Formats: sequence, C-alpha cells, structure tokens
Amino acid sequence: MADSDVEAVRLKELVGELGGANRRRRQDAAHEIARLAKKDVDQLFDYAGDIIDGLDRPEAQTRWELLDALSEMARVDPGCVEEAFGGAEASLFDEDSSIARLAAFRFLTSYGATSGKRSDQVWKILEEAIQCYHGDPEYRDMLGCLLEMAKGTISDQTAQVMRSRVDFDARHGRGYIKAFSAEIVEAIDNRLLGAG
Repeated sequence: MADSDVEAVRLKELVGELGGANRRRRQDAAHEIARLAKKDVDQLFDYAGDIIDGLDRPEAQTRWELLDALSEMARVDPGCVEEAFGGAEASLFDEDSSIARLAAFRFLTSYGATSGKRSDQVWKILEEAIQCYHGDPEYRDMLGCLLEMAKGTISDQTAQVMRSRVDFDARHGRGYIKAFSAEIVEAIDNRLLGAG
C-alpha cells in the first residue's frame, strides 16, 4: 500500500473517531486533524461535514483543534466550511475555554477575510467578541487575527467599521493593544486609499 493510501485510511479513521463516544479519542483525532490541516489541507475537504459536525462536541479541545483545521480550510475554500459558522459562534462565547474562543475568532477572521460578503457576515459577531474580550489574555492573538482579516478581501463597509472599532485604541491605548490597533488602522487606510 502506497504512503498516500495509508494516510487516506488513517484520515478516514480519525474522522470516524470524531463521532465516537470516547472523549480522549475525539480529542486525539481532532489534534491530528489540525496537524494534518497545516501539512496538507487539501486532504480534508472530503470530510468537511464531519469536521464541522465535530464542533458540537462538549469538550473544548476537540472544538478548538477542529476550528484550527477549519481556519486552514477557509483560506483555501471558504464555501466548503460556511456551515461551521454556528459552531464557531457557540465556541466564540465559550465561558470556560479561552483557547476555544481564540480558535473560533481565528476561524471567523480567516473566513471573513476571503470576500466582502463574508466579512460583512462575520463582522457583527467579531465586534461583539472584541468588546467582550478586550484586554483578556487571548485578546493579543485576536488582534493579530483581526490584522490578517484587515489585509484580506473585506468589504469597504467592514473595513470602515473595523477601523472605527480600533481607532480609539490606536490613538490612546497602551502596549500591544495600541500597537496592533495602529497596524490595523494603517492596513485599512492603505486598503481604502488604494481602492480610491
């Protein structure tokens, strides 16, 4: 059996574990799927529905690992992962897991960065998260994700409201909040000037 055939069989087994009753096996499978997404995301698209379904699992680790995989998938084929929006929204407001919140934020910004329509779709929920988690430990990484989204293919409307949301921190904030916010404002200004 060729290496690619072995990998395909292994991936099918991992995806099967996502629906299993054993929490630890679901977590291990999700971790391996996230690792595979960084290595070769194309092999995951046939299993997009199963990966999205995994966002309904109760344990945070399974969800954050799958959201990491879905973030990689969104960069390549966002239409294939649009059904993950509901599961990502639930994880974005997970009161017990900052890692799940960050993974959901990353997925939504990756998805939103792919088109104007998608950026408009995700912005309101991202803006709510920005307000909720401003200054929390994961907020630094959230700002990094937001910067990547600002550099993506977003609508002028989303660009303007995003700029408005971070402008105060860009001018009056401190530390990393000020630095990232200023970078986001600069990226949006460059984008809007380039479009005009």
